[in-house]
Amino acid sequence: MKTDIILCGVGGQGILSIATIIGEAAMNENLYIKQAEVHGMSQRGGDVQSNLRISSEPIHSDLIALGSADVIISMEPMEALRYLPYLKQEGWIITSSTPFVNIPNYPKLDTVMADLNALPNVVAIDIEKLAKDNGVPRSANVILLGAAQKALGIEYDKLEEAIRRVFGRKGDAVVEANIKALALGRKQS
Repeated sequence: MKTDIILCGVGGQGILSIATIIGEAAMNENLYIKQAEVHGMSQRGGDVQSNLRISSEPIHSDLIALGSADVIISMEPMEALRYLPYLKQEGWIITSSTPFVNIPNYPKLDTVMADLNALPNVVAIDIEKLAKDNGVPRSANVILLGAAQKALGIEYDKLEEAIRRVFGRKGDAVVEANIKALALGRKQS
């Protein structure tokens, strides 16, 4: 088993939480994991990207080469396109369909979505609306993780267990909100 994942979005959208949950699930399965340093601004509004590599064999580099990512998980549709050169031809993009317009020359959303929809393996979800409509407004990122579960090759229950461990110290309400969000995302894939 080997899965190379690019996580991307804008600072404050929960990219690091997604990475933590995936990493926890992978380590619990005795898999090897490497995560590259997050690039970009970690404060709200700056672009953020991280490489996450999971394997049943030892991993020698934490960086993902061009054309070799299995999955791009993006909290923002334009960011998914930014990292497209890293995606394998048969790779998956799991992205929010809601833009985070943080630059004056942000392209038209119709153009961004048309470019994404021209690709063979794309799941685009309005995670912000799903989160708000289902009473989990702070868990939109975990909805996206739920939608990516099959592409990641990690069993659903392992992600659920990881959520319990990662968020357990924050209380039952936070844990349950995130488990609900994971299930909502799973239904979208």
